[in-house]
Amino acid sequence: MLIHLSELFNCEGRKKVYTVETALDSVDFDGETFQIEKAEPFELELTAKTRHKYTMSGHATLTVGGHCARCLEPVSFDCELDFGREFEVQDGQEESLDDEPFMKGYNLDVDQLVCNELLLSLPMKVLCREDCKGICNRCGTNLNLRTCTCDTRSLDPRMSVIQEIFNEFKEV
Repeated sequence: MLIHLSELFNCEGRKKVYTVETALDSVDFDGETFQIEKAEPFELELTAKTRHKYTMSGHATLTVGGHCARCLEPVSFDCELDFGREFEVQDGQEESLDDEPFMKGYNLDVDQLVCNELLLSLPMKVLCREDCKGICNRCGTNLNLRTCTCDTRSLDPRMSVIQEIFNEFKEV
């Protein structure tokens, strides 16, 4: 969705509230695709400080789906997005500003704005729960559901020859 800012030109102090919704269905971040499962329409308030300076405020909640970083199970979580910033638009500018990628000329791209804020609010690691045990790195068993019988001891590779000798003489 694009919001054309010309409605606020030459009207210092003028406020306009837009009810917007995002058309995003997914966001790629750090090699993983996060699905937007639920995105309610939200209000975005734009105020003209001067002819070229604007302030923006708003709040949105998105339900995002991804995979647990430890056990790879699907997980959903809520992301709270706050849109509180000030930005400038220059006369005759048709290209996007370097520091405001959500601006295209005199148009504010709401989807790009939501995408940027969502990328900033995603957690570094998405976990299904705080005490997630993950998966076994040998057999792939989800350790939250059951235990495996894999030998999980980490041995010094320099001692592997001695370990082979012990394995040969192990009683059955």
